[in-house]
Amino acid sequence: MEQMPCVQKKGQRPVNQKIVDMHCDTVAEIFERERKGKKTGLRENGLQLDLKRMEKSGYLLQNFALFVDQEECTDPWERVCALYEIYARELSCNEEKIVPVLSYEDIVTNEKTGKLSALLTVEEGAVCKGEAQKLQKLYHMGVRMMTLTWNYPNELGYPNRNGRPEKEKGLTERGREFVFWMERMGMIVDVSHLSDKGFYDVLECAKKPFVASHSNARAVCPCARNLTDSMIRSLGERGGVMGLNYYVDFLLEAQCIPRGKEARIQAILNAAVNHARHIVDVGGMEVLGLGSDFDGIDVNEALPGAQSVERLWDALHGAGFTQSQLDGIFSENVLRVYREILK
Repeated sequence: MEQMPCVQKKGQRPVNQKIVDMHCDTVAEIFERERKGKKTGLRENGLQLDLKRMEKSGYLLQNFALFVDQEECTDPWERVCALYEIYARELSCNEEKIVPVLSYEDIVTNEKTGKLSALLTVEEGAVCKGEAQKLQKLYHMGVRMMTLTWNYPNELGYPNRNGRPEKEKGLTERGREFVFWMERMGMIVDVSHLSDKGFYDVLECAKKPFVASHSNARAVCPCARNLTDSMIRSLGERGGVMGLNYYVDFLLEAQCIPRGKEARIQAILNAAVNHARHIVDVGGMEVLGLGSDFDGIDVNEALPGAQSVERLWDALHGAGFTQSQLDGIFSENVLRVYREILK
């Protein structure tokens, strides 16, 4: 697909622009660093996201994923509980700056009191081992969104992996039950990483909007992790939302990346614009949000961390997105789904 030129127009990001990001792996990265004896935390660090940069950039809410790699642990439930302890510790240490949210009204309250909001998610449905009781425990811990799969098949379904879309294997019967249970308790179903077949299984059995928290457009970059036009259209028709992922490999193909640093940065920003434009053209203006995948991806030279919001805004605005459209992408589209589901 021809790259849309990122021509800058005059404009400045409003100081009151809200930022809502549906996915980061910062908690898991803090956990891994501490396992190696490197003390770190959420307030200020050398990672891609911390509270200092979130405050400076105007964040309203960040989803924090408890990310579990089944092949890197002996018991996924024990690992997700260990990650939760890190999350709880960091929020307790920084309670004057950031507060966990369990409902949409909590987000409104935090904004009024000038505090950041943290929404807890899980990336890897295998942590539940197919047990409804564990899903209930996660909800009581504060989890309000969960991907049904990551890279491996589990009790709930099959992912897209090894660069190939999985079109035959989708949700298991237990996976369908989990979708029902999650919707009933008020936990958002996240289809990022799920197989193509699994996406359509969720579309069939879900009654409420669902999300792809960190997925791009496959028509722009032919990666199996990205969504097809049919998926994007279906997600928009259901009232769901997908988060623009900053991972370079999900934005453009390797052969499209120039050698020079400045040229690479411009190409990456152009690719982000192309994904955004394609997604809203296919799925409607209300289908797109942000899902950076910070601390779960290699550093993106163009969008290296939470401080990059200004650069992304400039690129989108320069390509013709209006302020009201940018409000939708940067926060309002995601908040609409949260308002409906997080009671």
